Amino acid sequence: MRRHAPTRSTGRYDRTSANSAYGPDGPYGPGGGDPGLFGPGSVTWQVHGDPMMWVAGVRALWLQALHPRAVRGIMQNSDFRQDPWRRLLRTAGFVATTTYGTADAAERAGAAVRAIHRRLTATDPDTGERYRVDDPELLLWVHCAEVASYLHVVRASGLPFTDATADAYIAEHRRSARLVGLDPADVPADAGQLAAYFERVRPRLAATPEAFEVDEFLRRPPVPPLLTPARRLLWGRVSALAYASLPRYAHELYGRPAPPPDAVARRLRAAGFVLRGVPATVRWQLPPKHILTAAARLGPGSRPSAYKLRSLAAILDGPGRAAARNDGGGGGGWRRPG
Repeated sequence: MRRHAPTRSTGRYDRTSANSAYGPDGPYGPGGGDPGLFGPGSVTWQVHGDPMMWVAGVRALWLQALHPRAVRGIMQNSDFRQDPWRRLLRTAGFVATTTYGTADAAERAGAAVRAIHRRLTATDPDTGERYRVDDPELLLWVHCAEVASYLHVVRASGLPFTDATADAYIAEHRRSARLVGLDPADVPADAGQLAAYFERVRPRLAATPEAFEVDEFLRRPPVPPLLTPARRLLWGRVSALAYASLPRYAHELYGRPAPPPDAVARRLRAAGFVLRGVPATVRWQLPPKHILTAAARLGPGSRPSAYKLRSLAAILDGPGRAAARNDGGGGGGWRRPG
């Protein structure tokens, strides 16, 4: 993939200014430990502690399943059919480790993923062609669908974003792209590039039988009979909201009508309001407690928060710009990717 020039400018990602606020001498500085792949001065650090990431992760799975070669690589090589919950937890663990773990832990997690993908192939049932699972085209699709889903859900649900912080989040994730085997220069670096990528790849998307297997699991995952009511009450709401937040073309491919965008936006903001009402110290107690471990390593000032995201927006946007654009979701000229 050739690197594409940015299609618009929404403010430079000033890492020097951001890191001065969250560096050793800044008001939110760490306690001297290993900041990991992103560090407390990043947009990613603040965003990935948000409870709406669970909704975003489910949306990403629905979107990723629409690339025929990518979803076949998953279904032909993993235990998704037998134990889909295990795969979901592995993915969540990878994101948490690469966000809040040490640099060494992130590198080891990436090396493990690359080693697995390196030895796997899949077969196109229509042509008989065998292809590598670590094909950069497939890795890039998985990466972009994931980043776009995270960004769309947390922003639309009310987390305070500006166009500049959205661009910074996308740019930061070229680091995680490197971990899975991509060249960061080939990965979208801002929202304009990410939207352009989806425009290019959209003709290759389709709802294959494998995609409908993923769809069926995400709508009605297998659980013991006694947990069926809980699945309907809890998982049903999460998955319904995740599916509703997909782009219109994804609804068309899955063959179900897309709900009105305004209604989806209201539901996302309502869910964000409710989930963020649960104290972070309670949410972070869930194992494996990556955020609490990071805070113990770096100091209490490193804990992620929406307030720090607003501070980063002020730094990245520059004086006089953040207040005008900090609408927490609409983003003015920001084009929703994916």
